[in-house]
Amino acid sequence: MSLILASGSASRKKLLTAAGVDFIADPADLDEVALTRTMIERGADAIKVASELAGQKALAVSRRHPGQLVLGGDSLIAFGGAFLSKCASLEEARAMLHKLSAKEHLLVSAAALARDGDLLWTHASPCHMFMRSLSHKFLDDYIAQEGSAILASVGCYHFEGRGAQLFDKVDGDYFSVLGLPLLPVLAELRKEGVLEQ
Repeated sequence: MSLILASGSASRKKLLTAAGVDFIADPADLDEVALTRTMIERGADAIKVASELAGQKALAVSRRHPGQLVLGGDSLIAFGGAFLSKCASLEEARAMLHKLSAKEHLLVSAAALARDGDLLWTHASPCHMFMRSLSHKFLDDYIAQEGSAILASVGCYHFEGRGAQLFDKVDGDYFSVLGLPLLPVLAELRKEGVLEQ
């Protein structure tokens, strides 16, 4: 049985490939901003929003691939009573990192499996990210070294690389920080017969 990944995320693709999971990527086309806004208006927290987004992606793509198992994923960052968005410029990124400096934010990564328009499983993994106090010089060097690549990440960091230098401590699963709660996903893929028991 093959797996469809309802995501274009380079990080999720890399994690699945490194774990030896065969898949075909077919990104979902959802209006995530509108869906998130609706859920916030209903009082949903970060875990519920990430889970719903992952589930909706899996469901949407499962309707295009009859009989196939589809994996959806989503990650978001909650800080100061709001959800962060990707920055449009390095100036915005610097301002956001300055705001996150010496504070904690919540990163939630969620995954969902669906088949034929039915949601089979969801899982959300919260990670508490404790950013250290960042000096102006460090921010200058970090942005110069990383460049526009940080704009692809909501938190303006890639934890598997130089972004690890931003943090004092993390309470949570490493793979979830990278964008996918990999171990629970692998366990479900074994149950579904995609991977060997």
